[in-house]
Amino acid sequence: MNKEEKIAALNNGLPPCIEILKGRVVDYDAQAQSCEMHFDISTQFCHSGDMVQGGIVTAMLDATMSHAVFAAEDAIAALPTLEIKVSFLGPSRAGPVRVVGKTLKAGRSTVFLEGTLFDGAGEIAARASATAKVVRR
Repeated sequence: MNKEEKIAALNNGLPPCIEILKGRVVDYDAQAQSCEMHFDISTQFCHSGDMVQGGIVTAMLDATMSHAVFAAEDAIAALPTLEIKVSFLGPSRAGPVRVVGKTLKAGRSTVFLEGTLFDGAGEIAARASATAKVVRR
């Protein structure tokens, strides 16, 4: 499967909770074990006007970090998050955001991940680190 087909397959398998955030995989690098997703967040996911709620920010980071693993290995059936830490470095506002997720280290049953969320101006708004359980097919 070529890169475009892989991205299409990843997007076809997105869960509804990511689709409602208008999330989509736009790129991945299997060698670097990284993935980039774009989201377009409406104000229905905001508080205080156009400030994206922290749980939504966390969901975008979690999804992108997980897709870095899904893109790198077809044998992964699920990747439940065991632990996640998010640092909110600036405001995340409604509109387009870009998220990059990366695998730091992958073992047979556990994977360590990191993610960065960039706001519409390209500034870092949040960073995350996570540990997830690898469930193979």
